[in-house]
Amino acid sequence: MAAYLIGSLEITDPTGFAEYARQVPAVIAQYGGRYVVRGGAAEMIEGDGPLHRQVVLEFPDMAALRTWYASPEYAPLLAMRQRTARTKVIFVEGA
Repeated sequence: MAAYLIGSLEITDPTGFAEYARQVPAVIAQYGGRYVVRGGAAEMIEGDGPLHRQVVLEFPDMAALRTWYASPEYAPLLAMRQRTARTKVIFVEGA
């Protein structure tokens, strides 16, 4: 069953985040992941709070998603993202 990373990012360092955004697609693909949503126009329909950059990644299954997130290849990029943006990230299995 496919698994998804759903993220909401408030970018605090655009220059640093641009470097993260340049490097991360190859590591995502290395673990079988792909972008479903990467930025783009968003509209808040329900709820409140600020609306920031939205990202949805799809992986073949939860094991692949967790393996990518904990991988040595992603570790320096994760640190870079955490320095350059405030994020909320969830993992969810799809149907």
